[in-house]
Amino acid sequence: MLLADRRITGAAPEITPRLMQDANDSMQLFCGKAPGLADGGVQTLNLPSAIAGEVARLVTVELSGEISGGARAQYLNIQLQNAFKTMRAQCEYAAAGGGIAMKPYVENGAIRVDFIQAQSFVPLAWAANGEVTAAAMIERAPAKQGFYTRIEKHALKTDGYYIENTAYYSASEGSLGMPLPLSSVPQWAQLEPQAVIRLADGTAPKAPLFVYFKMPFANNRDTSSPLGVSVYSRAEGLLEQADRQYTRILWEYEGSELAIDASVGALQTENGDFRLPRAKQRLFRELGIDKGDGGDLYSVFSPAIRDASLFNGLNNILRRIEFACYLSYGTLSDPTNVDKTAEEIKMSKQRSYSAVCDIQKALAAAISQLVYAMDILCSVYALAPQGEYSLNVNFGDAIAVDTETQRAAMRADCEAGAAAWWEYRVRFYGEDEVTARQRAVEASGI
Repeated sequence: MLLADRRITGAAPEITPRLMQDANDSMQLFCGKAPGLADGGVQTLNLPSAIAGEVARLVTVELSGEISGGARAQYLNIQLQNAFKTMRAQCEYAAAGGGIAMKPYVENGAIRVDFIQAQSFVPLAWAANGEVTAAAMIERAPAKQGFYTRIEKHALKTDGYYIENTAYYSASEGSLGMPLPLSSVPQWAQLEPQAVIRLADGTAPKAPLFVYFKMPFANNRDTSSPLGVSVYSRAEGLLEQADRQYTRILWEYEGSELAIDASVGALQTENGDFRLPRAKQRLFRELGIDKGDGGDLYSVFSPAIRDASLFNGLNNILRRIEFACYLSYGTLSDPTNVDKTAEEIKMSKQRSYSAVCDIQKALAAAISQLVYAMDILCSVYALAPQGEYSLNVNFGDAIAVDTETQRAAMRADCEAGAAAWWEYRVRFYGEDEVTARQRAVEASGI
């Protein structure tokens, strides 16, 4: 296993193959490569990708962030907005793999952000609270007859921040292979094998110059691991059951298709051969027997379909998956199901809301650390003048109350005199106060 290679993990005994395998398995599920499908004949619902996508949507549906202040803040804000462009997709990968690393780097006077998925991130050291302080990040590139692999190690120490780059070549995708100079690979030729970063006063940064954003749930695979677990980690057995039940439904429809069992005397002959009517091959089935005169030439095969009971079974499995994945009932299961009390619906929505809020808090903390790392790079590479900055990350409240409900509530406040119509326009139309006041007067006809 590539991630178990000691040239990546070092000599630390706590870095075990199992530690890294869980993240890889979760990403395999996300990509539709469930182990249960290996026996063939099982059709998948691709629920892991649907679950991760829905969680990411809820977390980032109204995500916005802004850095305010002087020239340094303006520069940082531009870099942050660029990183935000793919934040929803990256949050989806984090939900699937249990976490994702964000590593800023400088390129042509700008700060870019590398997003390293869970299967390519190896923690090397971490604090008692689980915060990763040293890590190896893996990048792979195709070669003519094999693979190039670059290992970038980061370590925060008391006397500085250490970065080390090494490259390898292997003919096999599953191994690290032999070391080679960075200059041998064009896209890595400009990288330094080693670098040490210190602040202007000679001290080390206060935090790593990478961020590990992980799902804020307990790791039920390895309680000592600093890595997060996917949002569907508690439902993997149920996910396989759902796929198998879905396959039974498809087989039920296929097995109960209308067919006509026909004796040889009922089929047309051509040059002495029996053949099915044109375009009816799927409907007719030739039995290869001759019933003779007076016998039935046709026998209709049309069994009853048991889809109701099968779909009911699938729906019950989906509800259990929703519970295990912090989703409200009706997200995956049939929303018209009446076998839910009002209290069950309320509790499921509260459970989903609580989980999404926890993920948003973790993402906000990760964004704050990302901006700190960007600020350090600004100072080291003199990208912008020194100055203070203020970061504001906002997730909105769409997951608690939908926009139409908010509009209706504020319209009622305006009609009751508890709020002004111009405030309504500022909030929902995005107008500035002057424009909103003017148009509110125009709309009133006064």
